[in-house]
Amino acid sequence: MFEDDEDEFGLPSIASMRRKGRRKDSTKGKESGATKGRNGSTSSTPWRAIDSGDIAEERGIPNYPTAKKTEGKILRPQYQEILRDPANSLHLISHPSIAPNATAKETEEHSSRLTRINKFKRILQTSTIPLSELRDSAWSGIPSEVRAMAWQVLLGYLPTSSERRVAALERKRREYLEGVRQAFERGTGGSTTSVASGTAGAASSSSQNRGRGRGLDETIWHQISIDVPRTNPHLELYSYEATQRSLERILYVWAIRHPASGYVQGINDLVTPFWQVFLGAYISDPNIDSGMDPGQLPKQVLDAVEADSFWCLTKLLDGIQDNYISQQPGIQRQVASLRDLTTRIDDSLAKHLQNEGVEFIQFSFRWMNCLLMREISVKNTIRMWDTYLVRLPSLRSLLALTNNGQAEEDGFSGFHLYVCAAFLVKWSDQLRKMDFQEIMMFLQSLPTRQWTEKDIELLLSEAFIWQSLFRGSSAHLKNTSSNSGGGVGMGPNF
Repeated sequence: MFEDDEDEFGLPSIASMRRKGRRKDSTKGKESGATKGRNGSTSSTPWRAIDSGDIAEERGIPNYPTAKKTEGKILRPQYQEILRDPANSLHLISHPSIAPNATAKETEEHSSRLTRINKFKRILQTSTIPLSELRDSAWSGIPSEVRAMAWQVLLGYLPTSSERRVAALERKRREYLEGVRQAFERGTGGSTTSVASGTAGAASSSSQNRGRGRGLDETIWHQISIDVPRTNPHLELYSYEATQRSLERILYVWAIRHPASGYVQGINDLVTPFWQVFLGAYISDPNIDSGMDPGQLPKQVLDAVEADSFWCLTKLLDGIQDNYISQQPGIQRQVASLRDLTTRIDDSLAKHLQNEGVEFIQFSFRWMNCLLMREISVKNTIRMWDTYLVRLPSLRSLLALTNNGQAEEDGFSGFHLYVCAAFLVKWSDQLRKMDFQEIMMFLQSLPTRQWTEKDIELLLSEAFIWQSLFRGSSAHLKNTSSNSGGGVGMGPNF
């Protein structure tokens, strides 16, 4: 049994944090002669030297929303069948009838959508899923009803063989949950670094011992505990405790399994499309970014969503990990390539930015680090990833050598480079009329709030055109190493 002030992984419970917060409020200001710590506590010890087991206090007392039982979305009654095999969700897809007064255009769009859903169902229900056909179909977008399973297949997480699917899912989910338990379980000596928080020396020795016992990496956990509450703060789904705790575990386990990079800010954004899409597979209403407290769902559903998100995030990052290792060389190369590519596409814009003293690293670093997730909505990101994941298989070929000894082309990040170029030149007319300060302010807050999937599809189409025009051309990639330089010429394989 776990103590009252801890959750199942030995982390501080929300109730205990609130109790301690009230105790802090009651004693605040009594010791005016001491130096105040980050949580208003008193201590003459620098924050980094503080040794306490209650690390979650560092970010203050969270204020999670409370969802009423009537507000939640409806859990599919067949969720246990979907847990066992995602293909079981395909026969549950319902096709709402079109309104009697629908226009001819609406009728055509409705019919086209049904046709696409049925096409994906046919592909995904085969005994051995034909990957090439799935990729061809996914390039133009995946219907939300089949997206979760399609993504998992495209990423190589879900086997294409129906005979292997159930056993593979059970094994990978069990492996992840065991990894979480090993990382957080009390009494393990996983790390010699003690867990720190903003709590002063008033913390009890038992609390300190629990921190050491958990063996959390202080630096990694500290940054994750700060970033997760900031993730998609405008969406209600990400403000719930169940969501935030799940994201924390995913990011921490990934970080300690990838010591070359560890946790880097921005990875917290990249996990959210997976988490949201996979959660939606178990809910009758796919629009779950509000009115949906995941804490009300069965634990086995949340465990599956969390494990699937972890493995798919891992698949995504495997091929672009040099974006997140020391000095982030992958991003540095891409930023340099974006500058050269922009010069080829829109020389007047490139010269104006240069004349105004604008460095590409100043605005496009975030575009590469977060894959434009800070510039467009999660919903639009999900649509964009339908197309991105078609290129993902080439990531695994980066380690393979071609006949001339060069690494094969990087299709995923190569296409993202062209998307960023199309994204930048889209604002060329406005940018060329601005000075340095106006340019930086504009690029930090681009007017994409009202964008729809149509805008994303137009952006992807423009990116593909640029990619097709420069296929095989290396002149605009003179600053790119052989490990990533050839990839920008790759287009979809139809």
